[in-house]
Amino acid sequence: MSVVARIAREEWRSLFRDRVAVFGLLLLTVLMLVAALNAWEHQRNANAERARYQAQATHEFEAQPDRHPHRVAHYGHFLFRPLNALAAFDPGIDAYTGNTLFLEAHRQNSANFGDVRQSSLLLRFGQLTPAFVLQVLAPLLLIFVGHAGVARERESGTLRVLLAQGVGSRQIVLGKLLALGGFAGLVLVPALLALALIGASGQAPWAFALLLAIGYAGWLLLWSLMVVLASSLFARGRDALLVLLAVWAVLVILLPRWVPDVVSSAIALPTRFENEIHVEREYLALGDAHNPDDPKFAAFRDKVLQEYGVSRIEDLPVNFKGLVGMEGERQSSELFNRYASAALDLQARQNQRVDHFGWLSPSLALRRFSMTAAGTDLDNFRRFLEQGEAYRYNLIQRLNRLQTEVLAYADDTNPDKENRIAHSHWQAFPPFQFQPESTAQTLRRTLSASGILLLWLAILSGLVWVQGARLGRGVR
Repeated sequence: MSVVARIAREEWRSLFRDRVAVFGLLLLTVLMLVAALNAWEHQRNANAERARYQAQATHEFEAQPDRHPHRVAHYGHFLFRPLNALAAFDPGIDAYTGNTLFLEAHRQNSANFGDVRQSSLLLRFGQLTPAFVLQVLAPLLLIFVGHAGVARERESGTLRVLLAQGVGSRQIVLGKLLALGGFAGLVLVPALLALALIGASGQAPWAFALLLAIGYAGWLLLWSLMVVLASSLFARGRDALLVLLAVWAVLVILLPRWVPDVVSSAIALPTRFENEIHVEREYLALGDAHNPDDPKFAAFRDKVLQEYGVSRIEDLPVNFKGLVGMEGERQSSELFNRYASAALDLQARQNQRVDHFGWLSPSLALRRFSMTAAGTDLDNFRRFLEQGEAYRYNLIQRLNRLQTEVLAYADDTNPDKENRIAHSHWQAFPPFQFQPESTAQTLRRTLSASGILLLWLAILSGLVWVQGARLGRGVR
């Protein structure tokens, strides 16, 4: 057995004779299991509930009787965002974003009914999830368990004895690191089991579960390096403990909350009320798509008449009122998309600015990495919104096309005649299917955060290596 392995074995014996280490490991394991089971049950119930409501909304939309297609467009439809299975591990921003879209003509509604607004105020202070346990509590346990690893040898005088017997100072530091890294592996085991179960369920790609496992293994290794480095830098264990607690508070608690506030001040978002005022003002300027005689559509009318080679609307082979509805929907959708994209682009800029601070706190990089791999970040939420809007636009335009092709203009403009078409038309509409991004796209978006975490690991590894050599010279 090598010297490093023997030192690690003795350190393990010391760790497991320490009640703090044993009790802390058991407590963290229980917390991890409770968090995993609770998050999985919440995710399973939420998905079942959303699927039930989606089926009900689809049934009610299809069950509409024979009626005018534009009345169907105003009746509207609901879309419910499906939850990624890995949201049970890291819910990300899911609790703070809406999960329901109401689709209707002439409007682009925002997602509503986020979990935070539907639950108690306690949810606003954070959820007990496996990601939270590993991001916040696991480093704290490693600090309490490993802060005295090297400092204890110096305080007891055994460090001088080991060095006098020919044991290299780097071997001592690496042995302590190996022992603490093994302890961190035990901390990670329940999370790995949770990820394995999610991957085995077939509801999430194995690649994403493996990606999360690698990311959090790197996170705990990073803290193991930091703890051993601090323990070798200070002569007394309590000094190392105080410094490590301060570092943990800054990197894990303060910076992840302070940086977003600073970025929000630098890149301010317009309020929802302001956006709605601007959108409504521009929307009214487009004209009334319900009125084929609206002057705002005069140029469009002339274009249609020229295209079909007729001089009167009544001579068109299609319903001009339906064409106006299609043109009005096209213009209004472009308006809505412009404002929605501007707001989402601003939020993306905020996230990018926050990501730039990842070099200052690896916790920021880990959170970005974790949410991206779990599919619970802003980009995935935006993907749902954009796909929902595309479905809404196609749905309304299909109804407008039915009005254009099935109903005659003369009948449609006759107030004494009620125009209806068969309900079988909207029963044939395809249901909404959310398409998540590919594995390659997700991996590409994790590269930046992965690079920051690897940089921190490389820097800490280099510092531990250098400090290992200086440790021996300082004692002699």
